[in-house]
Amino acid sequence: MVLILLPILILISIFIFFRMGAPILYRQIRMGKNLNTFTIYKFRSMVNDADKMGSYSTASGDARITPLGQFLRKTSLDELPQVLNVLKGEMSFIGPRPDLPAQKEQYPDEESWVGRHKVRPGITGLSQVRFRSSSTLAERRETDLEYAQNLSFWLDVRILIDTVFVVLKRKNTN
Repeated sequence: MVLILLPILILISIFIFFRMGAPILYRQIRMGKNLNTFTIYKFRSMVNDADKMGSYSTASGDARITPLGQFLRKTSLDELPQVLNVLKGEMSFIGPRPDLPAQKEQYPDEESWVGRHKVRPGITGLSQVRFRSSSTLAERRETDLEYAQNLSFWLDVRILIDTVFVVLKRKNTN
């Protein structure tokens, strides 16, 4: 898998380096399965030190997102380095998106927080294909819990197929 993606990863890295400079990868601490923390990798899509300039989440038209970053996000290519997280066993291809540790306060109760983290986080998941980015935080949390409570091979197959269609349609992306 990595060998197939390697030329794409190298090409995107070159574009980022020449358009935005270093660093090429964005790293951030996230919550994994059983509340273990790990470092997630993404291609950088924002200006340097964007975390210090505002919220950890972005909105449509966020000035911190570069033009190249907009393209990477619309095509979901910014997520490709997370294959490294999958290879390290920190993430799966399919599962709820990994939370930031600080997002614990956004959960209605401890049971929801723990239940949501009983599964390995994923590059794509049920809430991503159901909503992309056009949902409330509560809707995404509820959908993540739904996924964690209803794990199945066929649900993962459906999410994988839906992901292809969502990415090809480039629907509802920041």
